[in-house]
Amino acid sequence: MTSANRKDQQPEGIDRRRLLLVLLIASVYFALFMFLPAGTWAWMKGWLFIAVFLGVMVVVALYLWRVNPEVVVARSRSHTGTKRWDKILMCFFLTAVYAIIPVAALDDGRFHSFPLPWWVCGIGYVLFLVGTAILTRAEAVNKFFEPTVRIQTDRGHKVIDTGPYAIVRHPGYVAAFFFMAGVALALGSLWALIPAGLSCVLLVLRTQWEDQTLQAELEGYKEYTERVRYKMIPGVW
Repeated sequence: MTSANRKDQQPEGIDRRRLLLVLLIASVYFALFMFLPAGTWAWMKGWLFIAVFLGVMVVVALYLWRVNPEVVVARSRSHTGTKRWDKILMCFFLTAVYAIIPVAALDDGRFHSFPLPWWVCGIGYVLFLVGTAILTRAEAVNKFFEPTVRIQTDRGHKVIDTGPYAIVRHPGYVAAFFFMAGVALALGSLWALIPAGLSCVLLVLRTQWEDQTLQAELEGYKEYTERVRYKMIPGVW
């Protein structure tokens, strides 16, 4: 392979403007929806979570940029062709996900409704890290891992059946279950498990609809379902 060919195969650049916007929104989100509901800037569980979250995300980003830069670029850019049902479903899903932190802040930071011992928070961080590890592995082997449901004809979309995709068909959603439950517990909140649980229910629905879409529209996916029978939980579903 010539150097010219290698250059041609490099992924498009990251949408830096969109990335900076996301970082700005994240900063505002943490300020308004974590410490404002907590009623104090001295909520230590909140600061600890931010430190761990940002540290882990930096490590994950550097790792993915080394092993699969194309997925990093794809996830930093907007794309056309997202299914209409997914746009609607994601509005409800993201609302539930974004509610986890403020509910936890109200519960543990302000009202102290059901104080949890630190060892339970530790379990939360374990779940968070397990979810992050599964998600990162899925992104590392799947360059088509985008945040919305669409058939990526512009990117030569094809079935991925390696890594965690050899075990279940939607490992990213399995990771999300661990991730969201982990965030709620890491922040010391039982009440936050309610929006976390709701987001998991919505993910199950999305998994079903996405799988139906892929079987109907992505070449080779139906055959893939015969090799890998389960969507999320081996031996169950």
